[in-house]
Amino acid sequence: MTNGHEPYSSSLEPVISLSHVHRIYHLAGEDIHAVNDVTLDVWPHQMTAIVGRSGSGKTTLLNLMAGLDTPSGGDIRVLGRSLMQMDERERLDLRLRHLGFIFQTFGLMPLLSARENVGVPLRMRGADPAERETRIDEALTWVGLGERAHHRPYELSGGEQQRVAIARALAEGPSLVLADEPTGQLDTRTGRRILDLLRRLVEERGVTLLIVTHDPQVMAEADVVHELSDGALIETRVKAGVTVPGG
Repeated sequence: MTNGHEPYSSSLEPVISLSHVHRIYHLAGEDIHAVNDVTLDVWPHQMTAIVGRSGSGKTTLLNLMAGLDTPSGGDIRVLGRSLMQMDERERLDLRLRHLGFIFQTFGLMPLLSARENVGVPLRMRGADPAERETRIDEALTWVGLGERAHHRPYELSGGEQQRVAIARALAEGPSLVLADEPTGQLDTRTGRRILDLLRRLVEERGVTLLIVTHDPQVMAEADVVHELSDGALIETRVKAGVTVPGG
């Protein structure tokens, strides 16, 4: 499956780079430091996890990296470009053409079939109809749901719904996939299967995968784990045998 655009392929530069990023919310006269002076890099073709307790700032950080929120300070570079120097139209184009998203709640439209759900982002970016159908078929086959393509979400198990969500991200041909608690609503066995599929995205498709999670299985599988506490980065752990440039 081709990307349909020039991929970001440099292995010498991080896919995401955060420099002294802050996100401060002003609530009832008080400053809440949801993200507090975070500096980190996410390197190509690896599975990176951001972990921490509820309220640690990990989902806020994910939204910042996706360009869905704006930092109060610092700089964020995604695929070699500063989000701070993009307008909203450019950020939307970045999300549509280069980023894939996987959510804890699957994010599927209940009245659409699996193949229709997979095709939604491709329709949004105006993909050629013939190319769109080919991408949908390839993505559903890759996640093992070719025979379930015409089923609606309520006719699918939780694990199957998450596989549809993975197919939707894959069909876009992304350089980077951002996943927010992708195993959070699944039992341990199903979560393991989904995690194996996510690992295949990295190894077979060369995708860079960033996962926000509290799942111990994901933490053990990830190549790099960044741990947050009260909005601050407190530890970075690299799996044995994994090479991190400059590390």
